[in-house]
Amino acid sequence: MNSLGFDKAPNETRVVVAMSGGVDSSAVAALLKSEGYDVVGITLQLYDMGANAPSRAKSCCAGRDIYDARKVAEDIDIPYYVLDYESRFREEVIDDFADTYLRGETPIPCVKCNQTVKFRDLLDTAHDLGADCMATGHYVQRKLGANGGSELHRAADANRDQSYFLFTTTQEQLDFLRFPLGHLTSKAETRALAARFGLEVADKPDSQDICFVPDGKYARLVEKLRPEAGEPGQIVDLAGNVLGDHRGLIHYTVGQRRGLNIGGTEEPLYVVKLVPETRHVVVGPKAALAKQTVWIKQVNWLAGADIPETGIEVEVKLRSAMQPAAATIYPAGPGAARVDLHSPQFGIAPGQAGVFYQGDRVLGGGWITRREADHADPASASPATSARPPANLPGAA
Repeated sequence: MNSLGFDKAPNETRVVVAMSGGVDSSAVAALLKSEGYDVVGITLQLYDMGANAPSRAKSCCAGRDIYDARKVAEDIDIPYYVLDYESRFREEVIDDFADTYLRGETPIPCVKCNQTVKFRDLLDTAHDLGADCMATGHYVQRKLGANGGSELHRAADANRDQSYFLFTTTQEQLDFLRFPLGHLTSKAETRALAARFGLEVADKPDSQDICFVPDGKYARLVEKLRPEAGEPGQIVDLAGNVLGDHRGLIHYTVGQRRGLNIGGTEEPLYVVKLVPETRHVVVGPKAALAKQTVWIKQVNWLAGADIPETGIEVEVKLRSAMQPAAATIYPAGPGAARVDLHSPQFGIAPGQAGVFYQGDRVLGGGWITRREADHADPASASPATSARPPANLPGAA
């Protein structure tokens, strides 16, 4: 077996490397080339590079990235192609990003990009090129389980782990993918690897922003694509009292405290939920954010048989930056799951992902959704319609 798991020589093994122009994918391409593999580099043009050319240095798909990827391919002497996926990316990722905000949810465009144009469309292209596998610079690990099937595991470096963003990877895709950096214990090792091969991108800054929003002002983009998402509305409390006005649902997310501009309350208020049907931002004390049950849709299950009716003990991540929390998950209809948390968690936002783990293994995941009961708007069931804080609140006139 060669290092990628094929029973043939490296020079007989074709590998398509998804090259973003960053240090991670560049190091992967150079490493595999040095090991003698038949490497083909591909970069996806995902949006109008000309329109976004004055990019920030820390932007993911910046205008310079194609140049950097091409330069790496030339330096290590591999075939290299740029594929125009702009229309696909617009339909699958950017439009979905805007529509998710319009529904009062908080999107994760990187997951949608991996799910669609990268791990679906690009994999199809890799197959068309006769590749044996496709390699990326993601920090996750693909391991063989006891039954010989591929499993998705967290990266060795917990600070770089990207498994939360790859939960939509199907079993068929996982069998075809390779992640050569997942075993590294620090980003410094990746940079040292790139430097060893003389790559100019060895010191290139990490990408941080959403690639199609290089200035970080996502609300402006959403409002341009979906003007109704920026329509103002009212901020109401849990009893339906109107506390003030807001400047559009796109500026708020569940768990948000800053920027509400409603003052005069006895305790800090947080965004508890968004009601797009009435354009209400519902606020309440921190305790109102606590949830013990979470509903998940479009579950991608990677653990063989379906979720057992009797439930299964897992750890679940409900935000990319949170520590996994102990939970029991149960099937809740076709493609759906109910997550019963062992202790309440705060700031759980519809549109984000719930990803299930046992140890370092990713069992699967899905999208956090609103249940019908959560759609209820407290203001619609209350006669209180004051445009300012009611008299029982400090600071009221």
